[in-house]
Amino acid sequence: MTGFVDINNVTHAYGGDGGVVAVDKLSLSIAQGEFAAVVGPSGCGKSTLMKLVTGLQIPRAGSITVGGSTVRGPLKIAGMAFQAPNLLPWRRTLENILLALELVQPHRSRLRSEREAYVAKVETLLSQVGLKGLGAKFPWELSGGMQQRASLCRALIHEPQLLMLDEPFGALDSFTREELWCVIRDLHAARPVTIILVTHDLREAAFLADRIFCMSVRPGRIIAERRVTFPRPRNLDVIYTAEFTRIVHDLRQQIATARQAA
Repeated sequence: MTGFVDINNVTHAYGGDGGVVAVDKLSLSIAQGEFAAVVGPSGCGKSTLMKLVTGLQIPRAGSITVGGSTVRGPLKIAGMAFQAPNLLPWRRTLENILLALELVQPHRSRLRSEREAYVAKVETLLSQVGLKGLGAKFPWELSGGMQQRASLCRALIHEPQLLMLDEPFGALDSFTREELWCVIRDLHAARPVTIILVTHDLREAAFLADRIFCMSVRPGRIIAERRVTFPRPRNLDVIYTAEFTRIVHDLRQQIATARQAA
């Protein structure tokens, strides 16, 4: 494997010897700058995959490399966004985004002396995601979709080479979710970041990704791979085409077959 992210024959279990095996002999490779999506049945190990790639968990067997280096602990070059925005309610939006810099070197050492430049970066990101002028708002003054946009800014503020998205829009209504698909689409087009999206939403995967990996039931492994060839930039009209429907139907069939085989 020679990708930016390489997962090679990885097995991981929780609970010590005899514990639950989450993924087994899992392998996949993702190129630098690629947008990949991972789908599959509930409990198949999608979130475990995310933890393994970012170094929050270390596999029992196999290896993971990111950017040519073996993952042995939390990655400084990765940004993460989750289903819950997890913004601190006592911090204004701008300060919530700057929080990521307080935790990561070399930004932590520079934050005080170069604060003006960092604040300008936050303001640029807020503008890119449709939150221009809202940095002074507290999280409780923002809608759920706005909070998720701020969470994306926090994941990107330290200019990560890898962005991991774990069901980031799952709690939102369908209209807001589609708006944020377009935000992610534009962010990916504007910066050379590799993205791995973990999602249950097959339409989301087909709209955003270059490739979609479908996982089996637990213990998870890759059972299918689908390349999405719609030209970029994509607009939402593509989700109403026959080809888009065929991709979503094929993925749904793969997951249904995996469930029946369990």
